[in-house]
Amino acid sequence: MRLSVALCTFNGERFLADQLANIRAQERLPDELVACDDGSTDRTVELLRAFAAEAPFRVRVEVNPTRLGSSDNFARAMALCT
Repeated sequence: MRLSVALCTFNGERFLADQLANIRAQERLPDELVACDDGSTDRTVELLRAFAAEAPFRVRVEVNPTRLGSSDNFARAMALCT
C-alpha cells in the first residue's frame, strides 16, 4: 500500500520546519509528499525545496500560478498524489 501526504501551504514559513520534521519522524514514512503552495510571499517555497533535496522519500513541490484558495489548493494537492 502506498502512502501519500498532501500538504497545502500559504505563507507558512514559521510552522513549516516543525511540520516537515514531524512528517520525516513518522515510523512509517510516506512514499511521497505533494506540496502545493498557493502563492506564498515568505520563504515557504524555499524551505519546501530544501526539504525535497534531502528527504528520504519523493517530494513534489508545486506552486500555483494563481491563488486558488484553501479548498481548491487542497483538492489540487490530493489530485496530484499517486
